[in-house]
Amino acid sequence: MALLWEPRLDDEGLRWRDLARDLTAKYFAPLAAELDRDQRYPWESVKRLIDAKIAGMFVPKSYGGEGASLTAFCSVVEEVARGCASTSAIVVALPLGGFPLLLEGSEDQKQSYLGGLAREGIAINFALSERGAGSDIAAIETSATREGGNWRLRGEKCWLGNGGAARHYIVFAREAESRAITAFLVDKEQPGVVIDFFEDKMGLRGTLTSNLKLDTLVEDSAIVGTPGKGLRLALKTLAVGRVTVAAQSVGIARAAYDAAARHAVERRAFGQAIIDHQAVGFKLADMATEISAARMMLHEAAQAYDRGADVSGLGTMAKLYASEAAHRAVDSAVQIFGGPGYVKPNAVERYYRDQRVTEIYEGTSEVLRMVLMRAVRSDFTSPSK
Repeated sequence: MALLWEPRLDDEGLRWRDLARDLTAKYFAPLAAELDRDQRYPWESVKRLIDAKIAGMFVPKSYGGEGASLTAFCSVVEEVARGCASTSAIVVALPLGGFPLLLEGSEDQKQSYLGGLAREGIAINFALSERGAGSDIAAIETSATREGGNWRLRGEKCWLGNGGAARHYIVFAREAESRAITAFLVDKEQPGVVIDFFEDKMGLRGTLTSNLKLDTLVEDSAIVGTPGKGLRLALKTLAVGRVTVAAQSVGIARAAYDAAARHAVERRAFGQAIIDHQAVGFKLADMATEISAARMMLHEAAQAYDRGADVSGLGTMAKLYASEAAHRAVDSAVQIFGGPGYVKPNAVERYYRDQRVTEIYEGTSEVLRMVLMRAVRSDFTSPSK
């Protein structure tokens, strides 16, 4: 019996998980080292995601998708991350563009754009962060100014996952008069929309992380959700995104655990397998425990979302714990391999670099602790406490 805790998936979840597992074994995992080495975006893998209907699996059937649960989606993310973290990052970025429309988009917007996401995969991108407003998203300075009955959007967005591959952006901008934040749909091809460079990243090097410059006009129909309530929409989207990053973290951690455990059983030192030395064996025991705990928290958060519950708290905890458990797992894996784990082409060296950003995007660990700290204070300052 496998030691790691296994979630009890329904038939839908099992079908999606097995599909992702097969695709990863056949196509995504064999490409992982090449994508990292060459910093190449895997368009062939994106096509496979589209053909397998994974790209639009979370889009409701009424808009051309598969209507899958968040639990099923997270199972897919985890399996893909276990084989290729870069490909999993492509998958994780999909809901960030789609969920603002699912949560608060107009019917016309859903019909027009969500179907494209299901058919074309990398169709919509989430454009929120700026150089001076990463963790402090309320400090964004991209402006939206009334101009001849339209909106002039001016500013710069950064760290867009899948940014250069997307056809549309959901841009969060501050209204010049009210200073309130509103979300706008922007087409990549319209005048004044420029992807000017791509980041040279430490990990997840098989992804496109781009910079976006804006000086363009959009109509009122481009507004997503309620005008002036864009910050609320961004936070609701990030609450879901944090659950998917938790799944990515668990997948990377499992890859590191598998490699380290296999090496510890096979490698001998001082007359015995190194797993029999407590200094090594205890690391693996801790890895198995923490990965199982992270997986439990991840699936509880995903299932809560599927039940219609607010996951802003539980999803935050899942992402915080899973990403930091993954950090400890990849660190221990490198240590167990020793010198060979520090040099290329050993896979644990890549896992170490790929994992690091899971503690940064969709909320740094420090910001997530602030969110949870405020929730604790709220709990114990209410009259009922």
